[in-house]
This record gives sequence, structure tokens and C-alpha cells, in this order.
Amino acid sequence: MKVECTRLPSGLTVVTETMPHLESVALGVWIKSGSRNETTDEHGIAHLLEHMAFKGTARRTAREIAEEIENVGGEVNAATSTETTSYYARVLKDHVPLATDILADILTESEFDEEELSREKHVILQEIGAANDTPDDVIFDKFSEVAYRDQTIGRAILGTPETVLSFQPAQIRNYLGRNYTTDRMFVVAAGAVEHDSFVKDVEKRFAALPQTPSAPPVLEEAHYTGGDVRETRDLMDAQVLLGFEGKAYHARDFYCSQILANILGGGMSSRLFQEVREHRGLCYSVYAFHWGFSDTGIFGIHAATGGENLPELVPVIVEELRKSADRIDQQEIDRARAQIRAQLLMGQESPAARAGQIARQMMLYGRPIPNDELMERLEGITVDRLTDLAGRLFFDTHPTLSAIGPLEQLASASDIIGSLTRSALPQRAAG
Repeated sequence: MKVECTRLPSGLTVVTETMPHLESVALGVWIKSGSRNETTDEHGIAHLLEHMAFKGTARRTAREIAEEIENVGGEVNAATSTETTSYYARVLKDHVPLATDILADILTESEFDEEELSREKHVILQEIGAANDTPDDVIFDKFSEVAYRDQTIGRAILGTPETVLSFQPAQIRNYLGRNYTTDRMFVVAAGAVEHDSFVKDVEKRFAALPQTPSAPPVLEEAHYTGGDVRETRDLMDAQVLLGFEGKAYHARDFYCSQILANILGGGMSSRLFQEVREHRGLCYSVYAFHWGFSDTGIFGIHAATGGENLPELVPVIVEELRKSADRIDQQEIDRARAQIRAQLLMGQESPAARAGQIARQMMLYGRPIPNDELMERLEGITVDRLTDLAGRLFFDTHPTLSAIGPLEQLASASDIIGSLTRSALPQRAAG
């Protein structure tokens, strides 16, 4: 497999990885822009734009976009996140030119018809309603809101019913003009693709993309605040999310944080799963995660349990955090590295996963990162680095707690914060 990268005169970057044993190609356009690039009065517009891109262009109706790709057995979709947006397709190798043309069409010639816009607003209102009915979604949205209080990065990607209903075609075009420019866009393909041919096709079909933004892109610097947010609901179980400020992608401790999350709650052999679920039976689901952004990050522990288990559950989780700041075994590090390596290599057997991975690396680091280099970064992580990081993450920053469900027996915020202080850590002998 070979990764090749070409930067076109327009500034658009094209990257391919040829996987000659395949008959299909996963391809897409990734934009270094997401909900975080919205202005104050644009809450939800990045996600709305992603929907509207498929609702008709100067050359195709919404139905024709869907029919043309599905007539050849392909599929096309899109996704919006906090800092990126992607439009992607998967087709057999003979139909790459068609998929490329459809992606270029929806990104350069979308009409944003008012009738289609009105219909799509109501689709998104249903999406917002479904999210509000899903405790798993609510707890993460509330968590972000309080972790980054009154900031764009903390807002729900979907927007609110009020903001979504207010948008007009001109506002969508304004957001598009600021953010969908060649210097922020990456066209990536993985699978049975030939680089030079793909580059020529992309250069021709994406020629209409603007090279300079209509106005400077918006990116408000993130300031982690932390806090406590609870919503009592009559549910069968309680969802609890305890989190801390993590590390940005470029921070020295980013990969160390990934390893720590794996050790604490990355699988059935992890500390939290074994202690909280298997040994004590306090919940049916528990895991840890670390998300990186361009200038901040989130380290979190999520658990789902019956409300009667909350008085014991949270102290046990905190105790495991305390133990991680005191002792981590080399065997745990080796197991975490092996799991990450396996995930990395297994993901590369999927052209869609590989295209997404390359696109993220291009947006974050400006180049594809070889596997050997990624593993080398993980090899430098030691026991001392991990215990030091655990102490700083969990006991030097203000925690964020988000909870929903029957919460009558959940400890107060002050009690939880009090258990997460340096004074609660075990004292190590000097020298």
C-alpha cells in the first residue's frame, strides 16, 4: 500500500492510498471546519449545511443525487463534528469519476432552495427531538456545555429549534464562503485508486472551489471551566459522566492520555471494567475515553447504572483514579499499546476507515503519519509519565460532572470535588 499526496495550484490537497487487492474505493472531502467555526448567531448552521448539500444543485435534483450513486451500487453520506465536516462516498473502482463529480457538485453548486431548506429544517428538528429523548446524547451535550461554559466549542452540534428555524439561504452561503476554501479542504481516496488519474479528475471537477475565504474563519479559543449539571428524569437507569480537561492533539501528553484512557476503561481487562462492573456489579456499562481538539481535550469516564448504586459507584470510580496516580504496571502499558496497535492495523484493512484516518492526519499534522512513527510515540510512554499525568489530570483540574436519570442518591458536587484533590492522594515516601 502506498500513500501519495499532491497539493494542487489552487491550494486543494489530494491524497490517495492505493490498495490494489480491493475492487472498491472510499473517497471523500474533509473540511477543517465544524460547529466550532460558527458565529454566535449561527448555532447549528454547519450541520444544516451538511444536510442541504444533498438537496439539489444546478445540475442535479436531490433525487438525482441519490439515484445516480445508488444506480451503480454506491453510497454517499456526510458528517459534522466540532472541528471538521466530511462528505464521503464508496463505490466500485469503475465509478470513482461519478462519485468525484457528485461530491464536487454538491460542494460547489448547491442551490439552497428555500422550499428544500424549509423541509430540511423540520427534519433536523426531529433529529434534535430524538437526541433530547436519548439519555446517552443528552448527557454528553450537557457535559460539553458545562465543561466549556458559554463557548462555541461547548454547544450542541445540532443547534436549537430556534436557531435552526431562523436560518436563511444567505446565512448558509456566508458560512460556506468563510470555511469551504481550498486551503482548508482535503480530498482523500483509499482503495483501488490510481493517484495521478484521481488528481487530474479532482483538479478539473473542483476548479470552482474558492481559494480565499469571503471573511476570516471564526475560531474562538477554548477555555475549560468545568462544573456540575444534573437532570432528574424518571428513567430505568442513571447515566453519569465524570470528566476533566484533557490534552490537545499537539500536546506532549496526548498519546499518554490515550494510553491512560485505555488502561482505565478501554476494554474488558481495564481497571474500571474489572473493578466496577465485574467485581462489584455496580453498573452494566463503564468506559473511559480521551478526545483531543486543536487547543484542548476531554478525558472522561462514563457509567450507566441503577440509581440505587450511585452512592457506591462514584467513590469507587474516584478510588480507581486515585490508584492510577499512584501505581501503573508495565504490563498494563504493554497491553494498551498492543490494543491501540491492533486497532490501527485492523482499521487499515477498511478503505473507508483508512481514508478517514489519512484525512484527520492531514488536517492535524499536514502529512500522513506512518505506522512506525505512531508506534514510536507510544513506545516513549513510561510508568512515571502515566502516574504523573494521572495526578495532574484528575487532581489538579476542576472536574465536570454530567448526570441524568434517578439521581436522588448521587453525591453533591462539593463532595465529589472534595474527593478529587491532591490531599486525597496517597503520600509517597521521600527519596
